[in-house]
Parts: sequence; C-alpha cells; structure tokens
Amino acid sequence: MAAAEPTHPDADPSCDADASRGDTDALDLAEVLAALGHPARLEIVRKLASGEEAFCGEVVPDLPRSSVTHHLRTLRESGVICQRPEGRRQYLTLRRDDLERRFPGLLALVLR
Repeated sequence: MAAAEPTHPDADPSCDADASRGDTDALDLAEVLAALGHPARLEIVRKLASGEEAFCGEVVPDLPRSSVTHHLRTLRESGVICQRPEGRRQYLTLRRDDLERRFPGLLALVLR
C-alpha cells in the first residue's frame, strides 16, 4: 500500500473543483483587487489565464524566493489562485470560474 502524499502547509484545499464551489461568496473585491494590483502578481495571473494548471517555476517571474512566496500567498489568500502540491512541485491554477461568478467581467478588464 502506497503512503499518502503529505499535504504542503501552504496548499489550498480549494484547488479541488468540488471544494472551491462553496466559497465563491467569500471572495472579497478589495482583496482581489489588491492582489491584482502588483505587477508581479498580475503577470502570474496573466500566465495562468489560459486555464491550464502550471508548475510555479513556469509562471513566477524571476524574483527572489521570498518574494515569490509572498506573491503566491497573496494571490492564494485573496482567492485569485489555488495551489496544489504534487511531489516537490507546486501547481497553480487561476480560479477563473469562481472569480467570474462572483465578479462578472473583472478578469477580462484586468487582463487586457
């Protein structure tokens, strides 16, 4: 029997499609806008806008690790992205559907 993969302390359980449906109403416009207001975080969101899950090394700008951690935490805690651990990698997904349900048209405006 294989051991279960340990859960990363920064992992967000809302990455599960079923889990994220219930917390759409908890998204706060001020927090989302604040998260999207930084150029590095906006670039991460733009790279995730295709809808495909991506390894964080593929979408994170060339920044110090502490800055990357801060930006990903800000995006995750605001509800803009979710993060899923797989082995030693972290995979990121833009919560496009949840954001569109809560704030229709916001991402289209921001991603122009």
